Amino acid sequence: MRFNIKIPNLNITDEEMLGDLKIVAKKLNKSSISQQEYKEHGKYSYTSYRNHFGTWKKALLKAGLDTTRNWGTSREEYLENLKDVWVKLGRQPKYTDMIMPFSKLSSTAYAHYFGNWTNSLIEYQKFLNEESIETADSIENVQSDRVNGHKTQRNVNWRLRFKVMQRDNFNVYFVEGHQQMTHPLFYILII
Repeated sequence: MRFNIKIPNLNITDEEMLGDLKIVAKKLNKSSISQQEYKEHGKYSYTSYRNHFGTWKKALLKAGLDTTRNWGTSREEYLENLKDVWVKLGRQPKYTDMIMPFSKLSSTAYAHYFGNWTNSLIEYQKFLNEESIETADSIENVQSDRVNGHKTQRNVNWRLRFKVMQRDNFNVYFVEGHQQMTHPLFYILII
């Protein structure tokens, strides 16, 4: 058996790499291509582009292509999402609150779009001044709903129930007022 070693070509020019990006974009008939698409159809690796140009985005821009990470999210979509999160929480969201399931967009996306989190809140305040009174009404309605309801679920999952029962040696404690009795093999939940 003969082992042939292929030495990678380390003398690739920027023009060759940019040309290959353009060829793949033309082949796919797109103005922008993702790293995954290029991996499937291109000659070089993502790491080569990162080493030559710093980032994938810079390589796309030098090739005259559109960037792929621009999801097309408008200012209004960012601010509407911030409003939805504010309404769901019933208070001003913090940077750490901008996660699923509350927010469709991450806090990092806000920081990139507006410059930082504080700027996004300032823009939201301007947005509120542009909008009608509906927002304030909807926030008040949600706050009144939250007074009556719970913020978190009141269901205990089966794993936690089992762990508690195991800890208590599968004895059930009945609590009525201040009296406590134990009775084995029964499980009654009194709410």
